[in-house]
Amino acid sequence: MAKESYINARVDKQLKAQAEKVLRSVGVSTSDLITMLLRQVVLTKGVPFDVRLPNEETLRAIAELEAGGGEASTGTTREIFDRVTKKRS
Repeated sequence: MAKESYINARVDKQLKAQAEKVLRSVGVSTSDLITMLLRQVVLTKGVPFDVRLPNEETLRAIAELEAGGGEASTGTTREIFDRVTKKRS
């Protein structure tokens, strides 16, 4: 399918740079991502992810991380998952 239409959007410069860095690391351009998003909108007939306000627990976690808190996790995904699930038991 030929790409013949443009989308212009104004976004925060720092946010754009951060997102582009992540996208480069997985080999996806910003244009590719927008195309994928629009395809998912068509396929799901809506926004393909939840759009809602975070709850109080999530807001506290965000504030903690922005203040430099939180804990770093090391190990494989399986090891981290096992540790997290054991904490909740």
